[in-house]
Amino acid sequence: MCVAIPGKIIEIYERESLVEFGKIRKIINTSLVEDLKIGDYVLVHVGCAIDKMEEEEARETLEVFKTLGMLE
Repeated sequence: MCVAIPGKIIEIYERESLVEFGKIRKIINTSLVEDLKIGDYVLVHVGCAIDKMEEEEARETLEVFKTLGMLE
């Protein structure tokens, strides 16, 4: 089973961005997603952003991951 996790864009670089997942921050390849802005939410799978997400949907999904103990 593959799992993609929503994260919030904190900083944007050329083809990568710093993305926040709860208390964790990682540099993620964002070259597949166009028109990103700081504060956008992206769906991340295997170190790559694969799509943008609406903030509400991202927050709900993150709550599910927290409830399951997958995020702090």
